[in-house]
Amino acid sequence: MPLVDIYLHQGVTTRDQRKAISDAIHAAMVETLVIPDDDRFHYFHEFPEGSVFHDDVVFGLPRSERLMGITLSFNNRTAETKNALFESMVKHLLQIAGVPREDVVLRILETARENWWAAGRVVDPNTGYDERMTATAD
Repeated sequence: MPLVDIYLHQGVTTRDQRKAISDAIHAAMVETLVIPDDDRFHYFHEFPEGSVFHDDVVFGLPRSERLMGITLSFNNRTAETKNALFESMVKHLLQIAGVPREDVVLRILETARENWWAAGRVVDPNTGYDERMTATAD
């Protein structure tokens, strides 16, 4: 049950573009984390001019006003899985939403499996994951 927060400069995306961004992020999580397809909780936060600051060039790469910060909250995964998730996410964001990898900043907040609740969710006591997840999640 990952929760996703997407932080943007206000006015740089349309509703349709935000939906494409959400679709791309979700596709990456389904592909990499093997979450159920109906497990989407995405929240967009738009900040007015003058309330978000970043350099035009960060780590040697130019960053545009479409720079987005993405925070994913989920339970522990291996470093390999998280790296694969980033690569899948930037691939899908480019293909589905036209967002270049230079405009993606990702942060993952991990919490214990027992800290997640939602009506209808059933946790497999052996794995700690949603019982609909057939693949072994790490």
